[in-house]
Amino acid sequence: MTDEFDYAITTTRFDEHYEPAETSRVTTNFANLARGEHRQQNLRNALGMIDRRFNALADWDNATGDRYSVELEIISVALRFADASQDQEFPLIEILDVQILDTTTGERRHGIVGNNFSSYVRDYDFSVLLPSLTASGARLPDDFGVLHGKLFDHFLASRAYRERFSAPPVICISVSTSKTYRRTDNRHPVLGVEYRNDDVSLTDRYFAKMGLRARFFMPPGSVAPLAFYHRGDLLNDYTDLQLIGTISTMEAFQQIYRPEIYNANSTATAIYRPSLEQQDYSRTQVSYDREERSRLASTQGKYTEEHFMTPHRDALEQWAATYPAPLA
Repeated sequence: MTDEFDYAITTTRFDEHYEPAETSRVTTNFANLARGEHRQQNLRNALGMIDRRFNALADWDNATGDRYSVELEIISVALRFADASQDQEFPLIEILDVQILDTTTGERRHGIVGNNFSSYVRDYDFSVLLPSLTASGARLPDDFGVLHGKLFDHFLASRAYRERFSAPPVICISVSTSKTYRRTDNRHPVLGVEYRNDDVSLTDRYFAKMGLRARFFMPPGSVAPLAFYHRGDLLNDYTDLQLIGTISTMEAFQQIYRPEIYNANSTATAIYRPSLEQQDYSRTQVSYDREERSRLASTQGKYTEEHFMTPHRDALEQWAATYPAPLA
């Protein structure tokens, strides 16, 4: 380990009164919902989608379909440098922490931390570095994403993480539109039917450098598989309710952000190639500007370059040269 830097965690309740913090990435899923004239209705509708989906999956001893409520906290992680240089603290990542309220017993259960994943350094890698390599015709270097992966692993090993969370995170996002997925015979009662991709995507390789493996499952009642990035044993390390918390939360976000895939009017076939060109889908009652989000990702990548990568490049490269790569 190193004393070059450590981490500070702050939390923000994600509910219908949520307002993004000044340090939140403006493209993050939560911030997108909390903007504009209909911000509170957006949030209320999104949270309602999550609760309804949770109760539909957790249907045992739940005859009225309203036994459970999902409570979400945004976990904001800042990296703090040990020196007194400019930009001493930098907002590194944001993830979601899930709590599950049983309204019948009054008990709260801790769900899975992770779920959504927002990262300034990832914005730099994908919105600044990658386009510059593509424009120049240069091949993607083997160390693409290495610094980001080591920082993520270092955070998970930090006292700040270990004091708050007892299990590694699970990140749940959309499957790649550039790959083909094939249905297998493997089924899980909550995660559903497993799919496998013919070839790993750039995102799969990027998360592998964070020490996270990819598996793809289409839960019961879903129309497309979700990508789960995890450590350990995804199928056995978590309870059914914990897995349902992640599925219901992230499927709702994906139905909002990628309705062509996750709110399609037809179910994924045995050989499945997701597409954002699909026209046969339904829109949710939540407004969202996907084009604006893409534009802002570039802005945030340049911010990261100016305030993090450039002023601290030497220190970061020296640290990364000796820090071991996490194993996926």
